[in-house]
Amino acid sequence: MKINLTLPSARTVFIGVAAIVAAGLLVAGGWYWHATTQQRAMAVYAEAMTRAQPAQNPEATSETRAAAIRGLEAALTQYPSGRDAAQVAYLLGNLRFQSQQYSQARGAFELAVAQGASRTLRTLSRGGVAYTWEAERNYPKAVEAFKVALEGLGPKDFLYEELLLGLGRTQELSGQKAEATATYRRAVSELPNSRRLDEIKARLAELGT
Repeated sequence: MKINLTLPSARTVFIGVAAIVAAGLLVAGGWYWHATTQQRAMAVYAEAMTRAQPAQNPEATSETRAAAIRGLEAALTQYPSGRDAAQVAYLLGNLRFQSQQYSQARGAFELAVAQGASRTLRTLSRGGVAYTWEAERNYPKAVEAFKVALEGLGPKDFLYEELLLGLGRTQELSGQKAEATATYRRAVSELPNSRRLDEIKARLAELGT
């Protein structure tokens, strides 16, 4: 049997090569655009955070904090998902908290978590959410937020002691006496070398245990 092999025409070959080249250019262009965008975002974030540093001083004026907040929000508006967006959002949350703008601070902390914050920054941000609820005296919400912040953490992890005692404190304040007692007993068991052990035992004594 005779098989006829038909080679593609020069035009077909040219079209195929052109398509491959075009696809390569699109990929390269997309990578370049992403890289340059990230570089611009990092530069904008760095400038906003540098300008916000004086506002973190407890003695900073309300005007200084307000200007820093505007700068951080502008940076996040311009680049909402840059590589360091979580860090910017966390700093924004802190400044909002210091300005007693608890709802807005909570939104910034939640944004930091949503932006894929590192483990440490995620713990700090989740803790920040809990503290905003406590500051608003919404103790049941604070209890739940402290529980979320403690998820996946152990006695040797960063901020564990502070978050655990925050949980016990807000359980007390929300009238959950049995739960607070259990939390403080857990703290005594898991943190036997804590510098706050006397304080924890005092809370247990106050609760009648």
